[in-house]
Amino acid sequence: MNDSSRDTGQKVAVYGAYGHTGRFMVTHLRERGFVPLLTGRDAAQLAAMAESESGAGPDVRPASVDDPAALDRALSGAAAVINCAGPFASTAAPVIEAALRAGIPYVDVAAEIEANADTFAHFDARARDAGVAVVPAMAFFGGLGDLLVTAATGDWTAADEAHVAYGLDSWHPTAGTRAAGAVSRERRGGRRVRYADGRLEYLHGEPPHQKWNFPEPLGTRAVVGEFSMADIVTVPSHLSVPEVRTYMTVEAAGDVVAPDTPAPSASAAADGQGRSAQTFLVDAVVRRGTAERRAVARGQDIYAVTAPLAVEAVTRLLDGRTTASGVTSAGAAFDAPGFLAALSPCLSVELPR
Repeated sequence: MNDSSRDTGQKVAVYGAYGHTGRFMVTHLRERGFVPLLTGRDAAQLAAMAESESGAGPDVRPASVDDPAALDRALSGAAAVINCAGPFASTAAPVIEAALRAGIPYVDVAAEIEANADTFAHFDARARDAGVAVVPAMAFFGGLGDLLVTAATGDWTAADEAHVAYGLDSWHPTAGTRAAGAVSRERRGGRRVRYADGRLEYLHGEPPHQKWNFPEPLGTRAVVGEFSMADIVTVPSHLSVPEVRTYMTVEAAGDVVAPDTPAPSASAAADGQGRSAQTFLVDAVVRRGTAERRAVARGQDIYAVTAPLAVEAVTRLLDGRTTASGVTSAGAAFDAPGFLAALSPCLSVELPR
């Protein structure tokens, strides 16, 4: 990792700090030299988290999203805020509002397509006027795919289509993932969504199943086509690509919709970092005419890898390596190849030469 943030002492508020992803975020912030401020809706869970900490203990600041004054107190003195609390249809707007009042960057890990689209639609002008950067979907879904597509696109000013295929060997969804999925399904009226002809389209019926030729070690696998994730919002927000499609291996797609798939747990951690044994390969392919470019990322645990993605974004927002303001995606705000290279301790990346 880049060492520019070591021993910064800067405070970063983590909203939803006690959740599965939030805990990874708090740990990674500390490793990067930041001081996490633990905040969220559930005071009891925050207190329990604080009790498990050694030493003086963390700064704990309970705040409900329907209490602007409490949110303002939670962000007081913070240099930035990372929102890890879904469903983001409920939490994103209030926490963004608080970040704008505080004049600090906002980053979230939302995978909800509609919530991310709402953030772009409702907050871009206000955030630009305030000179504040708002970076939604700075996570495994949305942020990583956008960075890979952006790096693959390179010097092309436009492309005909972009594809992001997720090769997950399994997927144990958190309670937050399930709740966010339920909200999205309700908002869509049971329809599925895709990005085609330069816009979001809502369709009835089952998504197509097909084969995807992943790089090794996966090879050719069955995938659910149009298994749309936040990439269909982040990529076209800044790249001229009229078709953005995402795919998921059928095993992982089956896991996430099965009601009896267990959530990830600390007791099932596969290593000392608390990561699960889940592995992933993300294959991003961009096509223009007959030309094709590919960027590939490999790693372990989609929830754990979200923490270095979001914290690297915060680091770059605070140390001046980007002048982004307004609502912006990862690929638009940051140097995609450099950002991906900074993740080398937890992510193996292959970019086009």
